[in-house]
Amino acid sequence: MIKIPSGKIQLRDDRKKTSWTVDIKSFLLSSYPVTQKLYFSITQKNPSTFLGDNKPVETVSWLDAVNFCNLLSEQSGLKSCYLIYADGAHLDPLANGYRLPSEAEWEYACRSGSDKVRYGEIGEIAWFEKNSNGATMDVGLKRPNAWGLFDMLGNVWEWCNDLYDEEVYGTYRVFRGGGWSDKERGCLATNRRRSHPTFKIDDLGFRVCRSL
Repeated sequence: MIKIPSGKIQLRDDRKKTSWTVDIKSFLLSSYPVTQKLYFSITQKNPSTFLGDNKPVETVSWLDAVNFCNLLSEQSGLKSCYLIYADGAHLDPLANGYRLPSEAEWEYACRSGSDKVRYGEIGEIAWFEKNSNGATMDVGLKRPNAWGLFDMLGNVWEWCNDLYDEEVYGTYRVFRGGGWSDKERGCLATNRRRSHPTFKIDDLGFRVCRSL
């Protein structure tokens, strides 16, 4: 886990043509996406399409991800962050356990103090359509960002905690970062995608964080 400093981030929704600023409190974020080895050690399951202990777990829904967070919290002696129900979950902001990052936390951590949409040349930092050979790759093989976070762009998209737009999309949740099958334009710190919390696909995983 990497300690991310406090600060501010400006987010933008290109669909609505709106921008907003979010204050970020210092938090802990995992250096890598959750690997298949870690996911199996906590859940005794591996739903991934591309198998490998050090590959990111994928083909996991948002609900799978928050359930993993709760199990990891319980096994670590921490208070679970989520009360899970049929197609969603309530986050306890006072719990000290593991959770998904908000999309503001995710983008802030991805940028790592930069105002650029990538923290380096794409071939040096990300697995994407041109260099992935049509599959996920082991985490941590590409160059990290300035705060020591690997694979923030490319390899797998990452679920975030937030609802995308409750009025229009109901329970749909945000995911960020681009994946192994995306073109260069898909791997940007600013890209926002969304889907139902039960959605799962072979280029979508997650990483965990903790509040301080």
